[in-house]
Amino acid sequence: MKTPRKLIAALLATCCLGGLGEALAQEPIVIKFSHVVAMDTPKGKAAEMFKKLAEERTKGRVRVDVYPNSQLYKDKEELEALQIGAVQMLAPSTAKFSPLGVKEFDALALPYIFDNYDEVHKVLQGPIGNGLLKKLEPRGLTGLAFWDSGFKQFTGNRVLKKPEDLKGMKIRIQSSKVLEAQMRSLGVMPQVMAFSELYGALQTGVIDGDEQSTPNIWTQKFYEVEKNMTVTDHGYTGYAVVVNKKFWDGLPPEIRKELDSAMKDATVFANDTARKDNEAALEALKKSGRMAVLTLTPQARSEWKRAMTKVHREVEPRIGKEIIEAIYKETGFTSD
Repeated sequence: MKTPRKLIAALLATCCLGGLGEALAQEPIVIKFSHVVAMDTPKGKAAEMFKKLAEERTKGRVRVDVYPNSQLYKDKEELEALQIGAVQMLAPSTAKFSPLGVKEFDALALPYIFDNYDEVHKVLQGPIGNGLLKKLEPRGLTGLAFWDSGFKQFTGNRVLKKPEDLKGMKIRIQSSKVLEAQMRSLGVMPQVMAFSELYGALQTGVIDGDEQSTPNIWTQKFYEVEKNMTVTDHGYTGYAVVVNKKFWDGLPPEIRKELDSAMKDATVFANDTARKDNEAALEALKKSGRMAVLTLTPQARSEWKRAMTKVHREVEPRIGKEIIEAIYKETGFTSD
């Protein structure tokens, strides 16, 4: 007995459409999460934690593909890639947003604007931080969270006991007019350079030193190409986790809700990890004997702070007096 052609066609269409619908329903939303540091840094670990939580809480409806170590883009390129939708999520340094025209972010780069993590979180997890993230939306970005990296230390082949010991050195900085002003006020020749190029530049003597968080010094093995570190804790380093706004707004509301939840918990993990990793990296550096580590006395730290915070007023017209004063008020800032 032959089955009529029309019936066969109908059955095939039903099966195919059903299978296609099921396949489409199971196809996950892919988030490419790119960053420029190693997986075993605080940011690297936090990105992996977000991936785990996001995939679990969306029950597989979202897949997060993490690309560390500049696998996709160098730090100079990644924001442009996000804006055009080549990647969906980044966690760039907060210093990266001033070149986009959001100058207020430069307040976070001011030396000794924060004395500790409690002050950082009070500012960035409150109205000031939320206001900064909102300013990214006209640039096609949606800000989700701030993640700590740590506080910066000065490193180099010269012993750095006092601020004047930096004079004449070529120090690598991120692209930031505020960091340039900070360095020039100390008699330093600032050198803007991508993070991925830093090790080679230190190795070949293109630069004399760096300002960097302790976990990066340890995981990137900068102790192989530098002899000294001074624990100045002079500048906060952190990241703003951002997504492509068009992509984020186009997600189903229930997916956004779960991703927000995952990001909230990943942020707690990120900041806890940053604190612990900074402490562990400092101890590892001391025990390794590969780099001489100078810890400042409270009096010496006050001397560094007085010398470096003079630049606050110099760059105030660029950043905006309002946000600097708001941070001062929130933290009870004093220059010594």
